[in-house]
Amino acid sequence: MPARSSTIVTALTAAALVAVGFLGYQASASAPADLHPHHKSGDSAGKHPAQQPGGAKKEHRPAAPKVPEASGAGKRIVYALGAKRVWLVGEDETATRTFAVAPSTVSPPMGTYAVASRSVSVTGSDGIAIEHVVRFASVDGVVIGFSAAVDGSSPNPDASQRTGGIRESRADGAAMWDFAVNGTKVVVVA
Repeated sequence: MPARSSTIVTALTAAALVAVGFLGYQASASAPADLHPHHKSGDSAGKHPAQQPGGAKKEHRPAAPKVPEASGAGKRIVYALGAKRVWLVGEDETATRTFAVAPSTVSPPMGTYAVASRSVSVTGSDGIAIEHVVRFASVDGVVIGFSAAVDGSSPNPDASQRTGGIRESRADGAAMWDFAVNGTKVVVVA
């Protein structure tokens, strides 16, 4: 009997390894391109190895929105009110990052500002814990600035309250924090 039970254990182990391998392949095939182990920044748009030149389909990624033309020059943060989008633009006029934001109930007028103050973490005027606060304007006593909710939530501003927090994701907030030292130019466009 011991030889028969070892054959059964071997067969079950082999079947389990095949199942785990298949599931691993399935997970790898469905992972985003930038998480794939063969993905390198700037490589063939992050295609899966099976989709390399000569392969089947090419992955289509929409182009990042371009920096608004009337947004000045040099290192700056560009905030487009209508698009609800921010660009972090370097000295070389290249956007290092762009991302969508959730505006507050009070928006800054179009124009050029400078980062006036920063706070690592505070409580927002809506009572939410926020981090990476970058303030640049004030409108009728309401301070305007970029921030990220610590819990990752997006605001659902109450139109009856006057708030100035322009919310971004935590990752975008960290990028903004690193980019926007005091005095950094902020350009608000339509």
